[in-house]
Amino acid sequence: MNKGKLLALFLIFSEAFFFVALIIAYVYYRNFSKRTSTVAEYLDAVRSGIFTLFLIGSSITLILSKRALHQQRWVRYKWFLGLTILLGIVFISGQITEYMGLYKEQITVHKDVFGSSFFTLTGFHGLHVILGLLALSILFMMSFSKMKKVAISGFEGVDIYWHFVDVVWLFVFYFVYITPLL
Repeated sequence: MNKGKLLALFLIFSEAFFFVALIIAYVYYRNFSKRTSTVAEYLDAVRSGIFTLFLIGSSITLILSKRALHQQRWVRYKWFLGLTILLGIVFISGQITEYMGLYKEQITVHKDVFGSSFFTLTGFHGLHVILGLLALSILFMMSFSKMKKVAISGFEGVDIYWHFVDVVWLFVFYFVYITPLL
């Protein structure tokens, strides 16, 4: 097994436990805390669903980029990798604008326990998206250099990490945006 892939798997297993704990805390505070004014009433599931589609799309373009990489179709690889980065940026921009809208409504991390758990969970995920975008950007820049072999070996770890971040978001989206509507 590739060392980058193995390290990424170790990272993912440890991060998965942390995300599970954050999701459990979020659901607990949303459902059982009587002192919350529920930030959920200010959340827009449809809007977040649209940005979720951009993140899911980024996984698809990353798969296409990986396929092109293995076929040594460098132009196609760069194009799909660049598109993956762009879709990730659109997603994180959506999260930032959502935070700005909540701030205008005076919903902050200090508002209540529910708000704290919401911002911690979605913010921690956003941090992972930003780190993934940084790693993807490094691979993208390396594809223009003579370091293509390094980029190929590093791709596996970044690929696993990015798909992990996408899957985590599906759980976050379900518990934060969908379950309050049920």
